[in-house]
Amino acid sequence: MFRTTVFRLSSPRFLLLNASPDPPKLLRRSFARSSARHTHNDQPQKPEHAVISTFDLFSIGVGPSSSHTVGPMRAGNIFIQDLRNLSLLEKVKTVKINLYGSLAATGKGHHTPQAILLGLEGSDPETIEPLTINSRYDNILTSKTLLLGGYHRIHYDIDRDMLWRWDQVLKTHPNGMRFSVFGDDGELLATNEYFSVGGGFVVNEKTKVDENLFYKGIDKSAVHGARLHQTHSLTEPDHRPDAAPRVIESEQVSSALTEMTGPPYPFESGSSLLALTKKHNMTIAQIVYDNEKSFGYTDEVVHDKIFRIWSVMDECIRTGVSTVDAKLPGRLGLRRRAPILYRRLMRGFYPGIASPTSLVGRIAAGSSAKDTALLDSPESDDPELASVLASYESVSEQMEPTFVGGARNVNAKFPMAKRAKRVTGSFDHPILPHPIRKTMIPAVDFLSCYAIAVNEVNASGGRIVTSPTNGASGVIPAVLKYIVEFVSDDPEKSIMTFLLTASAIGMLFKRGSTISAAEGGCQAEVGVACSMASAGFAACMGASPETVLQAAEIGIEHNLGLTCDPIDGLVQVPCIERNSLGAVKAITAAQLSLASDGVYSVTLDEAIEAMRVTAADMSVKYKETSLSGLATSVKIPLTVPAC
Repeated sequence: MFRTTVFRLSSPRFLLLNASPDPPKLLRRSFARSSARHTHNDQPQKPEHAVISTFDLFSIGVGPSSSHTVGPMRAGNIFIQDLRNLSLLEKVKTVKINLYGSLAATGKGHHTPQAILLGLEGSDPETIEPLTINSRYDNILTSKTLLLGGYHRIHYDIDRDMLWRWDQVLKTHPNGMRFSVFGDDGELLATNEYFSVGGGFVVNEKTKVDENLFYKGIDKSAVHGARLHQTHSLTEPDHRPDAAPRVIESEQVSSALTEMTGPPYPFESGSSLLALTKKHNMTIAQIVYDNEKSFGYTDEVVHDKIFRIWSVMDECIRTGVSTVDAKLPGRLGLRRRAPILYRRLMRGFYPGIASPTSLVGRIAAGSSAKDTALLDSPESDDPELASVLASYESVSEQMEPTFVGGARNVNAKFPMAKRAKRVTGSFDHPILPHPIRKTMIPAVDFLSCYAIAVNEVNASGGRIVTSPTNGASGVIPAVLKYIVEFVSDDPEKSIMTFLLTASAIGMLFKRGSTISAAEGGCQAEVGVACSMASAGFAACMGASPETVLQAAEIGIEHNLGLTCDPIDGLVQVPCIERNSLGAVKAITAAQLSLASDGVYSVTLDEAIEAMRVTAADMSVKYKETSLSGLATSVKIPLTVPAC
């Protein structure tokens, strides 16, 4: 009789080993939040809170998806680390990968295969070079070899060894994956399931699920102790209408957790966060800042990590508006718009970038188009580059006539430009039609351009910050860039205030509802990002904590029910434009809260609960599966590999 042995690792994961050729059944354990209801009476109930690190909520990774790219890559890396710790890696002959639910339905368009395989090779989302991903993946497919952990070479055939089960959803989460490794004789060495729950977080049903929600480290031994012993959401939130909000004081946490360290200002809801700000006379950003220091970070480290996040966001915007690539990858052949939009705005904040070739003369403030000469593009021997430049020139020429040397220059290739554009409507009518005109609201146009730039970089698999997810990664950077360029007199202070305040709101959504589109649709991504950005903007405008929370509530309230139905499984349509609108909506929400004088009808906690209920009631067709909505109405078939 064969015996199955369960190894408990130093990191919060399990591997099941078996001497029998028959696959062992995975042991099942319920979520920690469910099992907490059945704790023994002699064990005191630990207080729960929503506090996680800002630097886990905002983490650096690669596009196009935090749940379908960043999370699976991290899961593959964790699995390999466990095999190495158990001295099993060198014994592996083959590896089988099963993808379930949303991961299988839209995984190909979200680069899930690339992420998992490179994770199994030991790559990490934060440090991997985005430009090498496609070439490394192509090499795996053509050579049919996989370098586990970066050094153990095995045979791998993706058509045989990766199974796509979009018709099956595992119990824990829609984004499920199962890794299994086999030895020379076909015996099962180890197997494990992982769940990518949004924002790049990876959990495992058989382990301390809540604990894993607190950090994104691959190796538990390298994570600060204060982040390993938190009691995040050990019980379900009390959703009774008459339930009174609880304020968890730091003294309660200290007495309950005894030797465990924790944040000095734990909060579980918007009301408890507001109570803390009133009791200690602190802003939300100050509360979050002091909590970060309990995770082992010094003042200098917190400052450096905040500005590292902002520098990646800012560089992402710069990359998006300056790229010479005309189209995004994928079957849609979607044209990049950020470079063209930025060129039309004429007044760039990045020196030398006014066109894809950085050669168009910039128009200084107060000057007119007649006073500015356009520089001709240099001749290029590269036919591909020449084609790209020609496409941009043709688009620009169609948009409007240019002025060279003070004279109007109409391109002869477009004779229609010589005539006035046709006005639609009858002139023999009491209501005369409006002539065609251009309207430019410079600040708002830049805001939209920034958001589109970030999401185009994300869609192409570039370096990105999950904020709080990749699919919604354009909203927060765009609003913060808007503040830095158009609003703030002290950019450094604004950056710190904005990101710390926004992270507090993200923590509340992560605990009270979800930040995963596979669980809650796009309201969980763009909706949450809009709410976070609204709060950050209001905080930078000097709003009180109560007004900041009201801004966050308005931001999510008008995104409730937003579905996730990406066309062809790509994070492009409607995702890119939706981020642009989310950024504009965030500032509008903040402005409304600032003008309300503290009068409002819905609290943030009530809106988060409404989002949770809406997500539970939403059909799976609208939860990042591309099974309905825009994904089917445009008649583009679901992109999944043949089994």
